[in-house]
Amino acid sequence: MNFDYSEKVKGLMQRLTAFMDEHIYPNEKRFYDEVEKNRWVPGRVIEELKPKARAAGLWNLFLPENEHGAGVTNLQYAPLCEIMGRSFIAPEVFNCSAPDTGNMEVLARYGTPEQQERWLKPLLAGEIRSCFAMTEPAVASSDATNIQASIRREGNEYVINGRKWWSSGAGDPRCKIAIFMGKTDPTAKRHQQQSMVLVPMDAPGVKIERMLTVFGYDHAPHGHGEVTYDNVRIPVTNMLLGEGRGFEIAQGRLGPGRIHHCMRCIGVAERALEMMCERVKSRVAFGKPIA
Repeated sequence: MNFDYSEKVKGLMQRLTAFMDEHIYPNEKRFYDEVEKNRWVPGRVIEELKPKARAAGLWNLFLPENEHGAGVTNLQYAPLCEIMGRSFIAPEVFNCSAPDTGNMEVLARYGTPEQQERWLKPLLAGEIRSCFAMTEPAVASSDATNIQASIRREGNEYVINGRKWWSSGAGDPRCKIAIFMGKTDPTAKRHQQQSMVLVPMDAPGVKIERMLTVFGYDHAPHGHGEVTYDNVRIPVTNMLLGEGRGFEIAQGRLGPGRIHHCMRCIGVAERALEMMCERVKSRVAFGKPIA
């Protein structure tokens, strides 16, 4: 395979790197200072940088074959994601942060025009946030056929019941919508029992029970929530693609998402390595520099 970068990607990489140097790295301390003052209220610095990124044409870079994105493939997006991954605050500045990227892809690929108008447009504009409600505490959700949450139809509504956790972004007060995976037909074929629906976070019966930590970090102000859904009622028009097609949607969403996560991890690891290399040049031990 040919992994050489195209001229378009090279240009985007150069522009991203320049933006990171000018706007992202100098504002990291300010971001963390804001979070320390009020952990679950989004700070001002990211909101101030978003218009700059948009004006620079560095906005919604992740969407392939879509008029709203940069028109790059997942392979072409990978090095861009690596650059953005070098800073915790960068992905959101470019409106390329998880789980919104995957949720926007779902809505762009599978949403109805009405669903796209109500939820995709404000997500593409960076005006709201979202979360993805799939993993459950009571079962091994790495095998999503284990999922027990229910989506039961009653007339023109679905009734949602279940407990989800690791719903990234749920702690952000701007999180307005969840993509929820549950069973619509437990008697159907194994991979046709599950469906995905859109659940507004302010719907009666949706409750954030607690925010979880990863290795001691809460990742405020977005966080990872444990959320209960108790007889939550939504209109049948909130169904994505159709009943029994949850796994089909999941494959379309999670494949690119894993690539994005891996490349961001590589980016932050590369930055850490660079910092170590700089450090050993100035660190003196036993009478001489370490390197």
